Amino acid sequence: MTAVLRLTEHRPRRGIRLSAPQAALIAASGLVTVAPEPDGLWRVNADREMVGSVRLSAVGESIELVITPKIPVRRLFFLLGYAQGGMHWQREAVDVQRHDDLVPAVAHAFARMCERALGQGVLMGYRTVEESAPVVRGRLRTAEQIRRRYGGLLPAEISYDDHTADIAENRILLAAAHRLMRTPGTEPGTRALLRRVVVRLDGVSALPPGRKLPVWQPSRLNTRIQNPLRLAELVLNSHSYEFGTDHSLRADGLVLRMWQVFEDFVTRALSEALSTGGGRCLLQDRRFHLDHAKTAQLRPDLVYEPPGAGSPAAVVDAKYKRSREAGSHTGDLYQMLAYCTRLGLREGHLVYAAGSGITGGRHHLHGTPGVTVHQHVLDLDSEPEALLAQVSAIAEAI
Repeated sequence: MTAVLRLTEHRPRRGIRLSAPQAALIAASGLVTVAPEPDGLWRVNADREMVGSVRLSAVGESIELVITPKIPVRRLFFLLGYAQGGMHWQREAVDVQRHDDLVPAVAHAFARMCERALGQGVLMGYRTVEESAPVVRGRLRTAEQIRRRYGGLLPAEISYDDHTADIAENRILLAAAHRLMRTPGTEPGTRALLRRVVVRLDGVSALPPGRKLPVWQPSRLNTRIQNPLRLAELVLNSHSYEFGTDHSLRADGLVLRMWQVFEDFVTRALSEALSTGGGRCLLQDRRFHLDHAKTAQLRPDLVYEPPGAGSPAAVVDAKYKRSREAGSHTGDLYQMLAYCTRLGLREGHLVYAAGSGITGGRHHLHGTPGVTVHQHVLDLDSEPEALLAQVSAIAEAI
C-alpha cells in the first residue's frame, strides 16, 4: 500500500517517520526539502512554491505526496481564471467550496464543466485528411500523384475536409479526462463523471504521449467548451515527468507552480485595470538588454506604455513571497533598479503576495537621477471583488 504524506505550502512538518528510500525519493522530486532529525525522523517542508498531488515512484518504492495551497482552494481557482487566459468560473457555477485540496477540486470542476458542455452534443469540426484511396474524393494532389504513382491513375492521392468529432478540442478534453482518472486524489464519484466524458468522446483519437498539445483557436463555435478546454490545458501541462536522466524516478499527478499562477494573475489583472485609460501593457517584455552587446536580456513582468507615448512609462514585477521590513529582499531592489535604469524610469513597482497592509511603502535608491521603488501587497485571501479593487488601486498608483 502506498504511503500518503500530506503537507501545507510553506508549513514545515517535523517528526515524520519515513524510510531512507522514501526520504530520498521525496528529496529527488524537487517538490519539497527534506532534512534528517534525531531518532530516524525527518523534517519536510513544502517551500518550493508548488502545490498539488503526485504519486512518486522508483524501483520498489512509492509514496503519495499531497501539498495543499496556503490560500483556500476557492481563492486559488479565481487566480487560475486569469492564469489560464480568463476562465469564467461564475458562469460555470462550479462548486469547489467543499474541497480543501487542489486535485479533487480541479478534477470535480473539470468533470462538471465537461458534463455541462458535452450535454449539448459533442463539438464537430472539419479536419483536412490526406490519403491514398481507390476513388477520387475531394481534391487530387497532383504533385504527390506524379511523385508516388508515376502517372498512374489509382490509387489516387487525395485531400479532403472531413466533418468529424476527432478535432483538436476534443482530443485535449479526452486526454485531460484520462489524466485526471489516473491522478491520485481524484474522488470515486468524480472518476465516474470522467468515465462518462470518455464515453461521450468515443471515436476521438488519443494524443500521442510526449507530444505538444494540438493548437485550437477560440471561436463562436467552441464557446461552450472554452472553459473546460483551458482547464484541460492546465491539467495536461502539469503531466507526468521524469527527473533528469534517471528514468527510474517518476511523478504522476498534478502540480501547479504558485509563483507562475500569481505572476499571471497580477499581470493580466493589472493589464485590464490599466487598459481603461488606454495605452498598452507588454507582458514578459524581451525588447531590452542590460548591456550593449545584448547578452544580458531583461524580462520584466509588465511594461506599461500610455497612449501616444511610444516608450515605457512604468514597469512592474510580481513576487510570490511576503513583503518584509527594510533590509530584506535586497535582490528585488537590485532587479527593479536594473529595469528602471535601462528603461529610463524614475519609479518602479514591486507587487508581493503577502505582507502588512495593502501598500508596503517605498524605497528611495541612490543614484543620479535617483529611483523610487514602490512596494505593493495583495491580500490573496480577499473576496474576488476586494482583490480586484486592490489591483485597481495599484493601477492608479502606476
